[in-house]
Amino acid sequence: QVQPVESGGGLVQAGGSLRLSCVVSGRTTSSYAMGWFRQAPGKEREFVARITRIGGTTYYADSVKGRFTISRDNAKNTLYLQMNSLKPEDTAVYYCAAREGDYAPSRYAYWGPGTQVTVSS
Repeated sequence: QVQPVESGGGLVQAGGSLRLSCVVSGRTTSSYAMGWFRQAPGKEREFVARITRIGGTTYYADSVKGRFTISRDNAKNTLYLQMNSLKPEDTAVYYCAAREGDYAPSRYAYWGPGTQVTVSS
């Protein structure tokens, strides 16, 4: 059973930083393309960043580009999201997800329970 579990969320002031971690149990993260998503209250879940299984190419939502960095340590089965220059609009529950293919139509089949990030103004 593949199970991602996020950690590292919390309360931070605007302009601050947080680093989220996602540990995947069941199989090594090198077997998957990984992504971060978030869902703010009253809004739909949205894409934040992803990293491919092959080559480690990264992609970002325009809203976080230049502020967030996604990375992975396959030896530790861990995915990271370094978040800098945080804004109140970054407040959301952040989810880690895994999929077997790097591109559509491969779908994210494995999701973590989420970690809350709250940015105060």
